[in-house]
Amino acid sequence: MCNSLRAKRERTESEIAAKQRGGAEESDEHREPGDYDSEGLYQDELDAGIVADLKEQQAAVERAEKRLAEGTYGLSIRSGEPIPDDRLEAKPTAELTVEEAERHSQ
Repeated sequence: MCNSLRAKRERTESEIAAKQRGGAEESDEHREPGDYDSEGLYQDELDAGIVADLKEQQAAVERAEKRLAEGTYGLSIRSGEPIPDDRLEAKPTAELTVEEAERHSQ
C-alpha cells in the first residue's frame, strides 16, 4: 500500500508543478487590446480549478501517509472498520468504507 501512496504523491506533485509552470495567460503584458476576451482567461480559470483539485488530492495523500505512520491506514476514519484492500488499491487515499462514503455523499 505504501507504494500506491508514493506513486499517487509523485503524480500529484508532478501535475501541480506542470500546471503552475505554465503561468497565467492573462498576465501577459504584451497582449493586444482585442485579445482581452480570449480563451486565455477561460484557461486560467480552468487551470486554477485543476490545481485546487490536485492540492486537495495532495492533502488526502498526506492524511493517508499520517495514518500509515500511526498504524491506522486501511481503517475507516469514521467507524474504525477495515477498508477492503480492493478499495485501497483503487483509491489509496480512501478514508471511508464504500458504504460510509455512499451515505456521506447523500
